[in-house]
Amino acid sequence: MLDALTLDQLRTFVAIADARSFRAAAGRLSRVQSAVSQAIANLEKELSIRLFDRSGYRPALTPEGQALLADARAILLKVDTMRARARGLGEGLELGLAIALDPQFPLGLAAAALKDLHDTYSSVTVQMWTAPLGAAIVALREGRCALAITAADLPDPRIGLESLLFVPRAAVAAATHPLAARSKDGAPLTSAELADHLQIVVPDPSPLTEGRDFGVLSPGTWHVSDNETKRALILAGAGWGSLPLWLIERDLAEGRLVRIAVAEFGPQGETFVRAYLARRTDQPLGPAARAFREALLRRADGSATPTSQEREAAMPGKRRQPGPRGMV
Repeated sequence: MLDALTLDQLRTFVAIADARSFRAAAGRLSRVQSAVSQAIANLEKELSIRLFDRSGYRPALTPEGQALLADARAILLKVDTMRARARGLGEGLELGLAIALDPQFPLGLAAAALKDLHDTYSSVTVQMWTAPLGAAIVALREGRCALAITAADLPDPRIGLESLLFVPRAAVAAATHPLAARSKDGAPLTSAELADHLQIVVPDPSPLTEGRDFGVLSPGTWHVSDNETKRALILAGAGWGSLPLWLIERDLAEGRLVRIAVAEFGPQGETFVRAYLARRTDQPLGPAARAFREALLRRADGSATPTSQEREAAMPGKRRQPGPRGMV
């Protein structure tokens, strides 16, 4: 025996509850009012309860109707999600999307693009993890992600790169660190002066940049896995390092961190990292990956364009023998 309760009845129930009127609900559903009234009457008969009190000027939910309204909304949401997933599968929509993200890239911008993706394809699950320098490219090569947001410009005929934006970074130390006092006079700090102080570094966990270092100036270094750990150690006064400005703007504004004028980095110890969106050229992107790419490019468009000097500062680090690998 088929269940007499229908999705049409549930949609009518929710429409009336939202509109607080049978007539208004009929307009929203492009139905005549008599059909809406009949659908609710059949639903109430099927459930053996009254959903609306019709004694007043406007229909009001009964306690039973109020209790069941959330269930009706949840059922309709599940059904709509299933339909969207089925429609997407018919179009070749991915069930999930994996993205490798360089920790230099502004998280707010990546999150906004993911929200755009969710608004378009709500059924697609997302897996995103941080992968500094060459690690994002390795994940892409090995097929562990469909897209990578990376700061590593490493030539590979299988990897296509699209420039997103320049990420400004600044060399900083805690306000209590000796380098903070030394920087107050504005004179650039040389590598020899920095050699006496510990530098906090996020190294490249991949072998792709072996033999290259990116702004590692102090012979004494601590290696950490991510920028948040690096920031915490610098705030604690353990050492100095360079961090994306989007991550430390508040620390600088409130005086917990201060810029240090590293001569090799340029004015105020500032450098720029170019961020790219990378993909495999031998594998077509699915609808969800294309939607995320378009959202990311759209949101990155119009970002401040650095000068020629700033572009030069964004070039890969010099080769040094020997030298630790990592990002300042």
